[in-house]
Amino acid sequence: MNKKWFSYTLGLMCLALAGIVVVQVYWMQTAFNSKSEEFSNVISDVLNSTAENVEAKERKRYYDKLAFLIDSIGDPQSQQIQNFFFIDRSLTDEEILFYSHGILKEGYDMPSTFLDDKGQLIRDTSTIYNYTSTRTKRIFKASSSLDNNEIYLEPVEVLEKIGGLTEMEKAQYDDVFMEAAKTIPIHNRIEVEDLYQAIESELKNRGIDSSFEFGVESMQFPTLVRSEQFDFKSENLYKAPIFKDSEGMTDYTLALFFPDRKEFLLSEIAGLVSLSVIFTTIIIIVFVISIYQLLTQKRISEIKSDFINNMTHEFKTPIATINLAVESIKNPIIYSDKEKLDRYLQMIRDENKRMHAQVENVLQISKLEKRQFEVEKEELSIHEIISEAIIHVELLIDHRKGLLEKKLKAEQDIIKGNAHHLTNLIVNILDNAVKYSEQELYIGIQTYNENHSVVVRIEDHGMGMTKAVSKKIFQKFYREHTGNVHNVKGHGLGLSYVKHIVDLHNGSIFVESEKGKGSVFFVKFPLT
Repeated sequence: MNKKWFSYTLGLMCLALAGIVVVQVYWMQTAFNSKSEEFSNVISDVLNSTAENVEAKERKRYYDKLAFLIDSIGDPQSQQIQNFFFIDRSLTDEEILFYSHGILKEGYDMPSTFLDDKGQLIRDTSTIYNYTSTRTKRIFKASSSLDNNEIYLEPVEVLEKIGGLTEMEKAQYDDVFMEAAKTIPIHNRIEVEDLYQAIESELKNRGIDSSFEFGVESMQFPTLVRSEQFDFKSENLYKAPIFKDSEGMTDYTLALFFPDRKEFLLSEIAGLVSLSVIFTTIIIIVFVISIYQLLTQKRISEIKSDFINNMTHEFKTPIATINLAVESIKNPIIYSDKEKLDRYLQMIRDENKRMHAQVENVLQISKLEKRQFEVEKEELSIHEIISEAIIHVELLIDHRKGLLEKKLKAEQDIIKGNAHHLTNLIVNILDNAVKYSEQELYIGIQTYNENHSVVVRIEDHGMGMTKAVSKKIFQKFYREHTGNVHNVKGHGLGLSYVKHIVDLHNGSIFVESEKGKGSVFFVKFPLT
């Protein structure tokens, strides 16, 4: 992919992810605000219902007290104030309907202690009037005597109802008690425990199970009616009027506070928020993985490009050598010279073997990755493997006039492994030490025992590498990116092969390196 288009694609993906996250955050904030508004409406209903229930209970107390006093006083002084009636005669069945509706006024002489909040006895009396509605319905039918000499009205049905007054009359009646109650201190009108139970009952009826504090204010000043932890200065107070008079006016306000309001609201939307967070997290994880895969594929593409360039360069020389040798053999003079002919044939064999070895390395790595590579193991000495590997690189070291220092101090060096592949393993590391040492060539090989294992330490004073590169050198095809520059031969398979062989022997390998100072490889194998 073109680098420019890759950057654009990556930018668009990041923008899309950021948009998804912003939308999810906005949605969660909106859901919280919506739930908060819904909660406020419910609490408003709770406060209004509580206020109505408390007021109704107070009126009932006055009614009960009035009824008790009426019973103790005796018969009232009755007076019929109004009485409306009408008479209707049916022509079909000769029935006469008589309906009347009257208002009965009953007077009671009450002691003043009925309206006194201190319970002190006052000898004065007050007359309280009770108004009752009486409704009577009578149906008569004309009948005659046996001798038909006398006509009289025979009652067919008699219904009498005694009930309350109209809503307007009731409001007038209640207004008396409301005015009287205003003179009583609020803490004598309602108990804290009763108010708590009333609020709790209303909250439970609406499915709200959260701790709360409450209090009653009088003209914005605190009163004694409040819970222990209630603070009138708290934020997010919910308020509603209580003990309103007939005109809807009151000096008192019922206030409610929820210490765990935010936690309660979050718990209400916790399910949806959790799902949103989970799916958003999954999207982010998938996005990160996708970006990682894109970057990895881009890096692999660059590595493969380098690999192809390096392999082409590696094959170009032997192919050219073979081509020259073949052209030389065609020359009759060379063909007749047996010594030169053998020399050119040997060159063809050597270059062919070199290309075959490179192809074989690629195939071996492929088999190792597919788990199709079988390794026969036997007990052997790691010191002998090291000595055998040194023989393969001695000529290279001598040619570079380098120094190889060997300190095989491990007392126990018998492991279970494959001699051929272990030798190649050590040769690959030594060969890299030779190739990546530009000036003075130094290689140090040391062995020692550690935790029932033998450790092979191989040090060089070569080019070294950064920490970022040292983490990737065991990956297939990886070489430090140099484009089309071939200052060091190779195709990025050697250390990948080394890592696979170490894994097949249940060992471990890691490297310590510093750019410009050299590298140290540690290879660890378990003892038998």
